[in-house]
Amino acid sequence: MSGDGNVKVRLDNSELWSGLIGLGLGIFVIRSGLKLKLGTIHDPGSGFVLFYTGILICAFAATIMVAAITEGGPTFGSRWKDTRWAKPVIVIACLTGFAIALDPLGFLLAAIPLTLLLMRLIDPVRWSLAIPISILVPVGMWWLLKQALGIQLPSGMFGIG
Repeated sequence: MSGDGNVKVRLDNSELWSGLIGLGLGIFVIRSGLKLKLGTIHDPGSGFVLFYTGILICAFAATIMVAAITEGGPTFGSRWKDTRWAKPVIVIACLTGFAIALDPLGFLLAAIPLTLLLMRLIDPVRWSLAIPISILVPVGMWWLLKQALGIQLPSGMFGIG
């Protein structure tokens, strides 16, 4: 018999910690579902789907934890090695600017520059293609959301949209 039966659990195993966080989240979702009343399969209460979703989350988290304990897993440092931060930071900055500009400028005047910035900075698209797309896509979304679905969108101080 070999010595493979002894499994050493490392505390820097990122999969073990993600499984523990998932298990905690699943328990929270189960408790929330129980507070909202389950009901029956034929007459489900408002917590029915939450409860069973929490059970699934716990089951998936448990399988991640078992695999992390039996097979090991990557460390936290190895997960972040060679990470390129520039593009995610650019996206976060663009979305923050969009959120700030949405109310004062309105949906269309905030979404068009956002789309153009993302198309040029993240995966550069030539200007002749980026400009029409950055105008047509927000206008199409505006029409779909506001005209077709009747959803209210901010029109901003200029009343556009």
